[in-house]
Amino acid sequence: MAAGVLFRDDAGRVLLVKPTYKQGWDIPGGYVEPGESPKQAARRELHEELGISPPIGRLLAVDWAPHPDEGDKLLFIFDGGHVELETSRLTLEKDEIDRVQYVDLATADDRMPARLLERLRSAQQGSDDPYLEHGRRE
Repeated sequence: MAAGVLFRDDAGRVLLVKPTYKQGWDIPGGYVEPGESPKQAARRELHEELGISPPIGRLLAVDWAPHPDEGDKLLFIFDGGHVELETSRLTLEKDEIDRVQYVDLATADDRMPARLLERLRSAQQGSDDPYLEHGRRE
C-alpha cells in the first residue's frame, strides 16, 4: 500500500515531486509501513519529504493497481486542498526529493507513467465514489 496527497494551486496545477530514487515525477507520499494507516503514512511522508505538516483532507481515490513485477497494490490519494505552497520554502529531504514543481496535468504526459497520470487525473476530477482500477473509474 502507498498513500499520497494531491495539492493544487489556484490555477488548478498539481504539486509534483521529483524523487531521486526513480524515474519520473510523483505526488508527495510513499509506502505505508506496518501498523500505519494510509492517512498516517501520508502525514509522515509529507513531514519527511517536504518538512510540512498540513491538514490532510478526504480520500479522493483508492486505486487497485496490479503490477507485473511488484504484485497487487492499493494506492490512496488524499486531498491536500487548494494551497499556494511556496516551493522555495519547503525543506526537501535531499536523499529522496530532488525538486518540486506545480504542473498542469494536461501537459504532464512526459513526466510520469501513463498509469500514474490517469490516477492523478481521476483523483483531480473528484467523484462520490473514489474507487479506481488501473487509474480509472469503473
